[in-house]
Amino acid sequence: MSILKRCLAAATAIAISMSLTGCHGSQGLKEFEIPEEFDESKNYEITFWAKNDSNKVQAQIYQQAIADFEKLYPNITVNLRPYNDYNRIYNDVITNISTNTTPNVCITYPDHIATYNTGKNVVVPLDGLFDDEKYGLGGSALKFDSPRKDEIIPQFLEECSLGGIHYAIPFMRSTEACYVNKTMVEALGYTLPETLTWDFIWEVSEAAMKKNADGTFAINGQNVLIPFIYKSTDNMMIQMLRQKDAGYSDSDGNILIFNDTVKELLKTIAKHGETGAFSTFKISSYPGNFLNAGQCIFAVDSTAGATWMGSHAPLSDIHESSKVEFETEVLPVPQFDPDNPKMISQGPSVCIFNKEDPQEVLASWLFAQFLLTNGVQAAYSETEGYVPVTSKAQGSAEYTDYLSRIGEDNDEHYDIKIKAAKLLIDHVGETFVTPVFNGSASLRSAAGQMIENVTKSVRRHETVDDAYYDKLYGDITSLYHLDSLGGDSLGKKDLGELPGTAKALIASLIAAWALIALSFLAPKIKKKLKAK
Repeated sequence: MSILKRCLAAATAIAISMSLTGCHGSQGLKEFEIPEEFDESKNYEITFWAKNDSNKVQAQIYQQAIADFEKLYPNITVNLRPYNDYNRIYNDVITNISTNTTPNVCITYPDHIATYNTGKNVVVPLDGLFDDEKYGLGGSALKFDSPRKDEIIPQFLEECSLGGIHYAIPFMRSTEACYVNKTMVEALGYTLPETLTWDFIWEVSEAAMKKNADGTFAINGQNVLIPFIYKSTDNMMIQMLRQKDAGYSDSDGNILIFNDTVKELLKTIAKHGETGAFSTFKISSYPGNFLNAGQCIFAVDSTAGATWMGSHAPLSDIHESSKVEFETEVLPVPQFDPDNPKMISQGPSVCIFNKEDPQEVLASWLFAQFLLTNGVQAAYSETEGYVPVTSKAQGSAEYTDYLSRIGEDNDEHYDIKIKAAKLLIDHVGETFVTPVFNGSASLRSAAGQMIENVTKSVRRHETVDDAYYDKLYGDITSLYHLDSLGGDSLGKKDLGELPGTAKALIASLIAAWALIALSFLAPKIKKKLKAK
């Protein structure tokens, strides 16, 4: 082959590579392979993106975990980048995938990981690392006491599986709880059942709407009362559907939510939204603020939000003068069938991103795994109503002591916070997770948005009839692009052959780069030929 032909061939190869990069954002990385040994003679600098709710104690726990880890592995430096919003992390990761500048370790949600995984070898599959004899869970070469795989709570680990492959490890877990003003319920003449039902919630909420002659509410003597406020309407709809065994989505990512059960649920919600007995966080504001001011009876929020709930809540956002004294009960979310309760499992997980150097990925895995050690798990869970994700940490002397000291103070051992943690521990077998696929985050948002829209509509005295619901389904489908979802559990679809226009674009790019390369190399080629 002549020098000219070689140059043209090289230029064509470069052009193809660059055109594919331009179309897809990144050529992707090689599939990660576990090194036989961790090279401690080299230094590694890894980034850790984490969310801490602007909680200084949580930030300190991360910093202490990093310091303790770096003492064990002085050749690994961990740089913490704190966030106060999971969506910010998600958006930044998506932005950085195309330039291969993702973090090494990231606190995130499986719904988000499913989207990251539409790239090639972006997130590292962990099953091989789980089972690695030296560096896996409980591995022989680790410098810390790591939990074994069978010591991670199975229900929590299940959420990290996408298409039968684990792409994350659970970090903390929570569920939802109903924080109840028991004093007010009893003043209305009711007795709290062991398990709340939706019928009970609706009945008590409507009974509380009675007013005095001066327009104040009879139950609290105030001008404001919203008996039932739900923080996450996404979870509200998802749990209602699971309790009804009605369609939401399947493991293939097919959307099943637009069904008759959803319409009946929305009709009930609309009825109580119209009277003012029900509202949402997005419409009215944070339920804990109303609860603590004696303006709410049933406040549904995450067990991780327990430190904002109750008369003596350490993180309450309202002024002391607005607080009222009442007895708070912490119960599972309301059920349709109290003999067969179902509640959602949720909480942050940890994934690691692929890099060119497998040793850097292994360093990332070592740090991610260190977050599962008893000290980190127990310390972080004690900041809020989170629960450690391992039976090892839950059964540790430190955590057992923490739970036993319930109510000793209104800070570290705040009784509502510990009650919330115990609620999940006692009911973990009744929790569930939703199918994860590329677009499952959009479906979650759509589920809640239907409740938000219906509640707003009845408050505005709009006509809510069958035609309204038909339009609502269409609007929600369009808003969240639900008609474009589907495929396997990772949300990957066969997009078919490239369109003719795309082929033409690639061909023109190849030709352009070939000509550029030729014009650049031609003078040098002629010079070499003359020299011969």
